Amino acid sequence: MDSPFRRCTEDEIVQAAAALAAAFDDYPWTRWTVPKDEYPRRLEELQAIYLAHAVDHGLVLVDEGVRAVIAFVPPSAPEPGSAALGRIVALHGDRLDAVAGAATPSPPTGAWELATLGVHPDHRGEGLGSRITTAGLDVVAELDPGASVALETSDERNVRLYERLGFRLTATTPIDRGPTVYSMLRAAADAH
Repeated sequence: MDSPFRRCTEDEIVQAAAALAAAFDDYPWTRWTVPKDEYPRRLEELQAIYLAHAVDHGLVLVDEGVRAVIAFVPPSAPEPGSAALGRIVALHGDRLDAVAGAATPSPPTGAWELATLGVHPDHRGEGLGSRITTAGLDVVAELDPGASVALETSDERNVRLYERLGFRLTATTPIDRGPTVYSMLRAAADAH
């Protein structure tokens, strides 16, 4: 890969999870789904669990300083194992029923999932988010030519970022007593 981004190693998962937890500290979805009690610790551990799964079964890219992180999961990836699921349930605690009840449209069959993208707050505004997303989409296209990529975001500001990168809004889902979720898709034909 000829770019400033590279695959995240297992040894970097904790550092990448810390960067994501900082990036998602004020994110509407995590603020709604993760209990306030020990929120930072819970959020960081959840990020580490999801990143470990994506490192094992998908694609996780980071920049050299692990300030920007992006994870993609292919449609063929298995669900997290029972130990990971048990920790996820415990970390969501009393918010689990709300999370389980939040129904959003399923992505198209065969689409990869852009599972997470975050830039440490100290490095926002440097273009890292756009650049790492472009690099990740290029790698996905190499791994699975013609693949679509789907994502969900609960921050309306992200919709414009993703639209600039070839995604289109496919659904807007208000969650009862929760945030609005924007579903987006970048079909291979929409790639720039």
